[in-house]
Amino acid sequence: MPTAPDSKEPSRHEDWSGPDVIGGKRPRGTIMQAKETLFADLVQGRAQQFQVPLYQRTYSWTEKHLKQLWCDILEQAQLLESGEKASTHFLGSVVLAPSPQNEVTFPRWLVVDGQQRLTTLALALAAIRDHVADAEPDEAERIDEEYLINKRKSGNDHLRLLPTQADRAQFAAHIRGPLTDQAAGGGLATTYGFFRKKLVEAADPAAPQDVFRIEQAITSRLTLVAVTAERADNVHRIFESLNNTGLKLSQADLLRNYLFMRLEKRGEHVYEAYWLPLQDSLSNDELEQLMWLQLVLDGDDRVRRQDLYAAQQKRFEDTKTDEAEIEAYIRELHRRGAHFRRLLHPGEEPDPEVRAALRRLEAWQAAVTYPALMLLLDRRERGELDSSETARAMAYIESFLVRRMICRVPTNNLNRIFQAVPGQLPLDMPVAEGLHRLLSSENRFWPDDVELRGKIRTAPFYQYGRWQQRKLVLQRLEESYEHPEPVDFATAQLTVEHVMPQSPGDEWLCALSNEAADDETPEDLHARFQHTLGNLTLTAVNSELSNHPFERKQDLLRGSHLEMNRRIASTERWGVREILARANELADRAIALWPAPLRGVGRAERSRDWQLAHQVLAALPHGTWTSYSDLAAFLGSGAQAVGNHLANTPGVAHAYRVLTSEGRVSDGFRWAAPQDSGSDDVRARLAADGVRFTTTGAADPAQRLSADDLAALLAGTDDDQTDSDDTAQVVTESRGEETRSDRFFRQLTADDSAETVAAVRALFAHWEELGGWIGHGAGRVTTSAYLMLGEAGSPGRGIWPLTFYPGTGRGGTAEVVFQYLAAREPFTDRALRSELLSRLNALDGVDIPEGKLELRPNIRLSVLEKDRNRELFAETLTWFRDRWEAGQRPEAAPTDGRLQDARLPCGAPGAVRSVSVRGQ
Repeated sequence: MPTAPDSKEPSRHEDWSGPDVIGGKRPRGTIMQAKETLFADLVQGRAQQFQVPLYQRTYSWTEKHLKQLWCDILEQAQLLESGEKASTHFLGSVVLAPSPQNEVTFPRWLVVDGQQRLTTLALALAAIRDHVADAEPDEAERIDEEYLINKRKSGNDHLRLLPTQADRAQFAAHIRGPLTDQAAGGGLATTYGFFRKKLVEAADPAAPQDVFRIEQAITSRLTLVAVTAERADNVHRIFESLNNTGLKLSQADLLRNYLFMRLEKRGEHVYEAYWLPLQDSLSNDELEQLMWLQLVLDGDDRVRRQDLYAAQQKRFEDTKTDEAEIEAYIRELHRRGAHFRRLLHPGEEPDPEVRAALRRLEAWQAAVTYPALMLLLDRRERGELDSSETARAMAYIESFLVRRMICRVPTNNLNRIFQAVPGQLPLDMPVAEGLHRLLSSENRFWPDDVELRGKIRTAPFYQYGRWQQRKLVLQRLEESYEHPEPVDFATAQLTVEHVMPQSPGDEWLCALSNEAADDETPEDLHARFQHTLGNLTLTAVNSELSNHPFERKQDLLRGSHLEMNRRIASTERWGVREILARANELADRAIALWPAPLRGVGRAERSRDWQLAHQVLAALPHGTWTSYSDLAAFLGSGAQAVGNHLANTPGVAHAYRVLTSEGRVSDGFRWAAPQDSGSDDVRARLAADGVRFTTTGAADPAQRLSADDLAALLAGTDDDQTDSDDTAQVVTESRGEETRSDRFFRQLTADDSAETVAAVRALFAHWEELGGWIGHGAGRVTTSAYLMLGEAGSPGRGIWPLTFYPGTGRGGTAEVVFQYLAAREPFTDRALRSELLSRLNALDGVDIPEGKLELRPNIRLSVLEKDRNRELFAETLTWFRDRWEAGQRPEAAPTDGRLQDARLPCGAPGAVRSVSVRGQ
């Protein structure tokens, strides 16, 4: 048998060389060895190559897989940092067989299964190499030679991992260069870009991570089972055995079975008295979460939910737990189950102050705070604090979340912060005071009053956090006025409204021109202040307010029952001065509403702002650029400050892709660090990155990313990042009501030509003939229309390629939701999204750059007035339907290398099926 790559001795759990391999039988003629190994042991050392067979499918991991892997990597890196001796993370199996091209001096292995894992880890290491290349070139070279290349080989043999032919050129470009336009797209490029962006985030001062600890976590903390077979072995049967999985027991199921196996004498009594009531009061997933919370509350602040069973079993066996102690554990679980239900259902909490606090945290979707909340309810039951003190402690938690959200502090370390609360809460002071002190401590980054006021004045509040969180902030600010007849927010259909509209007409821009500085356009001023908190309010009449001049909005806001709207209406005009004045007023109220951290803790506010800039620049797609004013508007800063920072900060990825608003290199631009010989020509670097130039020498404006585009880049593809205030539901409209469809076409007709409206109606009819349905936004904002596929009225089970919006002053648009399609099968395949882009670009007047394939670009609906454009658009919709249906067939399901449970959300945010009952 040929020698396998270096690995550890077989684990007693993973030694599959025994007789029970496939359904209790080993495939005839198959002798295989399975050994636990590390990535470093597998690929390091002598020159060798891992070849992905040509018959394997192409690389297909999506952002969901990458996010889970990154969480696992960071957790292992943190364990390394702390010096704790903890178990490694099992990543999966790699099935290897000798390649027909195998040589004694240069071993080659066929990767029968596990190519997705190996390719992803290689790209992660390539991203680390490039991340440190400028500052530590020797370390970059070491990573290259240890894991990625065979230094003394050439051609394909130079690569330590050789992907399937379809992926080979793109993979090679990321490992050894050069990165061409062709190599810059596709799933491999997306994965490489994901890790580059995450490495920039990992340098965040709020939770800094050592990049070499991350490297060590990847290479020596992620375990694999390397399964090797002889040349004549039936590798396909081996692969089949490894992927033949049935219905898996949950962690709660496993732990329950273990507990009652140990309760030989009192099992029936314990089951009837404690377990059955607990099981009836919680779903299986909630019960598993409660079991995990109990471990955290008992001091195991590093345990993950997926390791719950093993961790709890180990605790019982290490302490030689007897039957009485098992019963006590279940009894305690039952007691804490009542606390957990109050987090899930705040209405069950009897105290009104605590109930209100829990409802606000529920609306915030603050499940991350459960360890701290469970601790507070437990301490209250034990008599260590009363309900008033409990509510005060919960107010500190709410303030911690709200202030961080307003000040745009990243949320990636919140899990660690709140899991650590039970073990770190000071014991020498009352519980509420101890929690206040703990959350105020160094590296928690709870913004103080000065930072909070500054961000309320300048930060684009509308672009950060979930829409429910933005709405809750405005709701709390409105409640602070203590109106004698307060609004019932539970029933009022309120949404967030921009007073100065997002798409300003000429009257708005003319007014702004009087306030703009000499080096600033009205459009720049609008971009800086449109999304700030001082320009936002709540209203139920968004569609009526629309983009009207302020005088018209005043009339509508005067009739509002909200005090904040009446105050806006009482001003004579609305511009930057008024926005800043209102921001100051709201800041006073926010400071009073949400308690500040304790003084005396050093902070790094400005560096955190620039960290956000570094993150978004690292995420710029190939073939795109942005301007100083766009980046400043995204940050809530000034263009001059942005320019100064980039000019004086070495190592900022893509800093040269920040240009003037006209698309030109700034006269004051300079490299922050010496460049390699011949690389100081900015235009050449831009061209190499896919940026096109017009005949005047300016960068192509179609490739420019606005402040909103930059915000979308960091939002990811998750549904909870949508800005929509709509809710997904089936709506039955009463006789005589204006349907959502009627409203959509009324608004479209008000701003577009009759030809455009007729073309949109025809396309909607064509979509329904294809088996699709039209959903409409359920909010009171300017309505929208989704082209849905899937079960009618159930957007959570379907998919949509486009969202149509009325014009509100500038003509209707169709938003192409590439960003969301990237997380929806079968369009996780970038080639399919690229084909959709090419088909749309075939329309006369449409030119969406390749770089916006990760975003949500718009098409003017007026292009549909041309007959040929309508034909092409209809053909594109038919093609989309056909691709989606093909992806739903069982035979289209992936069969290798996927993470388990790879279901992805695919519902259109806010899509509803409008059902009219007229004439019934």
